[in-house]
Amino acid sequence: MTVEATALSVHRCRFVDYTPSAVTALAFPPLPLPSTKGKKKAAQKRPLKIGTLAVGRANGNIELCEWTGSEQDLRAPQAWVVSKTIPGPYSSKVDSLAFTLRNPDAPSDETPSLADLRLFSAGGGSELAEWDIEKSCIRRTLPSQGGSIWCISPNPASTLLAIGCEDGAVRIISLEHDSLIHLRRFDRVKSRILSIAWGPPAPKQTDGGENKEGRDDEESEDEDEDEWKDEWVVAGCSDSSLRKWDVASGRVTDRMGTDKMRGERTLVWTVQTLGDGTIVSGDSLGMVKFWDSRTCTQLNSFQAHGADVLCLTISPEGTVVYSSGVDQKVVQFSYIKTAQPSTANSSLISRTSHRWVQSISRRLHSHDVRALAIWPPHTPLPPSQRHLRQFPLDIAPILASGGLDMSVVVTPAALPSSTITKVINPLSTSTVATFEDSYHRRLAYSSGGWAGSAVSVARRARLMLCQRDSAISVWKIFEKSGKRREGNEEEGEGPLPGMGGWEPVLDMDLSVHTNLVASSISDDGKWIVVADWYETKLFHLQKLDNGDIKPKRVRDFTSIVRSHLPDTVESTGASAFAFTPDGTKLVMATAMSAYLLVIDLSGDKPQVLRRFEQHRARDVVLGQRVIRGRSKSTQVEDVQMSGDANDGDGTSKEPPTEAMNVDEETAEERPSESASDSNDSEDEDFIPLPQKSIIPTITRLAISPDGQYLASVSTSSPLPSSPSHASTSSPVTIHTHIYNLDSITYSSTLPSFPSAIHALGFTSSPTSPRSYSSLVLGLADNSIHVYDVESRTFPVWAREATGQGVPKRVRGLHDPILGVTFDSDFNSMYSSGSPGPLAPIFWGATWLCRVHLAAGGVGKEGGGFDKRKRKWGGKSLVSRPVAKQFSSGMNAILLGSGRGSGANDETMMMGRQENFKVVTTYRPILFVDFVGEKELVVVERPLVDVLAKLPPAFFKPKYGAT
Repeated sequence: MTVEATALSVHRCRFVDYTPSAVTALAFPPLPLPSTKGKKKAAQKRPLKIGTLAVGRANGNIELCEWTGSEQDLRAPQAWVVSKTIPGPYSSKVDSLAFTLRNPDAPSDETPSLADLRLFSAGGGSELAEWDIEKSCIRRTLPSQGGSIWCISPNPASTLLAIGCEDGAVRIISLEHDSLIHLRRFDRVKSRILSIAWGPPAPKQTDGGENKEGRDDEESEDEDEDEWKDEWVVAGCSDSSLRKWDVASGRVTDRMGTDKMRGERTLVWTVQTLGDGTIVSGDSLGMVKFWDSRTCTQLNSFQAHGADVLCLTISPEGTVVYSSGVDQKVVQFSYIKTAQPSTANSSLISRTSHRWVQSISRRLHSHDVRALAIWPPHTPLPPSQRHLRQFPLDIAPILASGGLDMSVVVTPAALPSSTITKVINPLSTSTVATFEDSYHRRLAYSSGGWAGSAVSVARRARLMLCQRDSAISVWKIFEKSGKRREGNEEEGEGPLPGMGGWEPVLDMDLSVHTNLVASSISDDGKWIVVADWYETKLFHLQKLDNGDIKPKRVRDFTSIVRSHLPDTVESTGASAFAFTPDGTKLVMATAMSAYLLVIDLSGDKPQVLRRFEQHRARDVVLGQRVIRGRSKSTQVEDVQMSGDANDGDGTSKEPPTEAMNVDEETAEERPSESASDSNDSEDEDFIPLPQKSIIPTITRLAISPDGQYLASVSTSSPLPSSPSHASTSSPVTIHTHIYNLDSITYSSTLPSFPSAIHALGFTSSPTSPRSYSSLVLGLADNSIHVYDVESRTFPVWAREATGQGVPKRVRGLHDPILGVTFDSDFNSMYSSGSPGPLAPIFWGATWLCRVHLAAGGVGKEGGGFDKRKRKWGGKSLVSRPVAKQFSSGMNAILLGSGRGSGANDETMMMGRQENFKVVTTYRPILFVDFVGEKELVVVERPLVDVLAKLPPAFFKPKYGAT
């Protein structure tokens, strides 16, 4: 089958002035303290599963990012991707973040999941916030009773939380038994508490000392097992000093003074502690100091930075310290072994066999660095207990950093001494994994929640909508006709009707409770819907005689939605929207209750046609298949693989992923779903979920171009300490449901996928060219899958371009899939029954990829492959003609198949398979979609334009430097 190259006219839009928010805090979950009884294994026999990364933003949002690797292979080119976005209250910020264990007494050597964690934050105000991770909202707040909260720090056992306040007092909050109450207040000092850290815990001593280990009294052993005692707390103050408090008495025991300059006070912005009691501090003079906690004297002092040191973090073993701050440098300090000192030397310091040195300095950011974190996290165990926790030497730790340049930077941080063995780089950026020589990478920022986009397009009306924290903007994109005018190759020079261009048509500032989380515009440009986490607003756009657009809000929309939700639902906000192509229906996913509402907009006022509850149902076991998120009253259709079990070559065809548990029974052996079962009455009473059920968040919606099918995707964390979670590699559960919008009924459920679904859309298939029944899915690990909604199968014709057929060059792209789009010409009806090219365009933050889904061709029955095949790297590929080139301008690209030659080949990266074509010309990309036939809109937001709006970065010229 020959596929010709297709030229696309590209609107390269850089006028969208979306500005991401700065990174102000980073946090990894802590590890449980090891047992003091020696019952657990001392060394970690297998590597820890990489934990969740929490990213706090300056606009108050908190992003929870999950690792895309698996337990079988920790290496993940995409690293962390956003799995949940917690919208912050409008006009708030996040200055401090901390995870604690929900049940610290539960013995476990595994990485805690989100369901086993509690999340706390402080934003410069006088209240401490605990977040409900499941509902993505504030669970409760606690006043500090001492003014603004400058810092928070949980103790290693996750039973206490220390907060440093404006009034100079350290307050201890009790977290035991899921509580959040004030426990005590330490002695007040005459300065602000800017930073705080707990000293290493000590095992509690019991009567009998060591003899208790030999006793057989199980009750007394269980009573005192795994109990640790906190001895002291250290805090950095605003009066050029650090202070140490005794936990038992609450009194200040020691004071450590820092350097001063010209009589000004030095601010100790950050402090950390090591397992041997060493205190590390960073201050406003750029000094990093090491202190002895017993004598409270200075051990080492380094002028490591040219400006304020704002953050510190410690390696898992406690032998390396990283610091960073205003001067954008990340400095590494190493604890090295020195030569044996001479016994004749009486100096106490010279007798030590180890010392701290400043070893490496790297500039990873272009602006101030506000936060550092490392995985695995450091647990300050005393030297006598250090053997209880050891980490594998062949896996490099990962250092995460973030600041005002808005992106999280991750770097392998293996020690130079670890090169005696082959060290795995989990980021797959290079074979070298040491901090000095490895390549770092920048995690791309996304404009919307859940790794989505804040931009949407009305194709027929040629309007573009962009959502911000509390406002939306709409632009008009003019159609290109004829050839482009020379010198007008890029969008952004103003409107030129008939020659492309743009003009702003609408700006709206909204009154919101939280930052906006979802928005959409209908294809005909008549409706706009926006939502924060608690309220949804619907606007009808009216076109005036002078061509302007006037929005009119539907005032009773909130009451209409409220009347179709149970009384227990607190919010009418939404997490996702989708309009049907004709603009007569709106599908809304409720924010905190995971309902799907189908709303009719064709009448005088909106009317809710149906409420779907499939995402809220609990898991059931049907035969040998576990279906997550289904109620037992609903029959489930099996998902089968079309075609024979074995091809002609004897190769067994497996489902596209191992995580898909497909029942071995056939569909005929199980009763099918009846119409009465699938079409429940609209006024059905609400059935409450079990008390321990997890409410998911619906993150994405897609409607077929003919308006017949709806696909919805939700993610949820497993129940705390769930046995099913322990056996799965995915930290979240992904639910995908299909609905029929013609009959407004539920249709089917897809199997679970191993990674989060980042893109989905409907297209036609070679076997049914007149029906948009093929659902195309793009996962966070850059794998692609195709599911046929009508036959409920993963079709054979797409197998060579999906699943394991995706080449490593595409799966190895560092930026994950963010979306997929289809050209109307690609999905046009085929003449004489001959299937055309099924070529969706997937896109990430730095790349576009055109994929020919029907790479293998189809036979008459749709179950075979094209006979013209050749082998390439062990894969069967279809021979295709050479057809690839770029036009001379940047606003048109030729997306064809095959290999090309010429000078322009440098700007195109080819996958090993010719049905995959990758373009890296545009970056960073916020949104990609078609506004007309062969007209592609690519929205870019270059980092240079974003940084131009920030204050100048710190720069200290040196004498004599040019």
